[in-house]
Amino acid sequence: MPSLKDLKNRIESVKSTRKITKAMQMVAAAKLRRAQESAEQARPYTERFNAVMGQLAASAGGSDSAPRLLSGTGSDQVHLLVVMTAERGLCGGFNGNIAKRARARAQELLQAGKTVKILTVGKKGRDQLKRDLADKFVGHVDLSDVKRVAYSDAQGIAKDILSRFDAGDFDVATIFYSQFVNVVSQVPTAQQIIPADFDAPEGDSGGTLYDYEPDEEAILADLLPRGVATQIFAALLENGAGEQGARMSAMDNATRNAGEMIDKLTIQFNRSRQAVITNELIEIISGAEAL
Repeated sequence: MPSLKDLKNRIESVKSTRKITKAMQMVAAAKLRRAQESAEQARPYTERFNAVMGQLAASAGGSDSAPRLLSGTGSDQVHLLVVMTAERGLCGGFNGNIAKRARARAQELLQAGKTVKILTVGKKGRDQLKRDLADKFVGHVDLSDVKRVAYSDAQGIAKDILSRFDAGDFDVATIFYSQFVNVVSQVPTAQQIIPADFDAPEGDSGGTLYDYEPDEEAILADLLPRGVATQIFAALLENGAGEQGARMSAMDNATRNAGEMIDKLTIQFNRSRQAVITNELIEIISGAEAL
């Protein structure tokens, strides 16, 4: 049974922990608002861009002169998995869920006889995947010094991926990130970016004709690299909002758990102190009776 001093020290320790988790919760809440606004503001542009690209791809996708980013290499043997997670932890299962989705996909491809290569963006994803898939790593992007993600960061990642594609390092590229829904819900998502996979806009398949200058192939050749950067940037923004939402929720749970533990330890401390007092009274009474 712990002594009164041990219980008191433990109560003070848990109280200090509660102060830290409460502070982290408040910081995450402040960052979440800005990150959520950025993610939501980027969605209309991304959706409209994808709609335009889908229409162009539907027109030029079957052409022999279609860009390789759209038509692919003609093979799906080598897959590049771009796993995008946070640089820091203490955000519940946010990073683990993304890594789990990527690990399942990698194992599925390996069982099918495919070659898997992994490019990690964010420290936590790399840490969680290196135990099983360290030999599949081909690169890592460190964003630990980036306080607020900018489009230039996405361009740097896209440039790296596109250079690997031009060098023939892979046939298919898929990004893994977390789609932000709300504070308590972030959905791990896999999205193929090479070859480009755009859905043609609904309700525009009948008869509407467009003239493009230059032609569709030339426009696609210019826009597809930008499309890769745009999709990566949108994923980074979604990840940023999801990370702060998950951290705020996790720190709120930790703060409440610390409060419950303090209550239990306080009860145990009071009971132990009462037992000590009772024992001392018994000893005094017994001594008095003996005299």
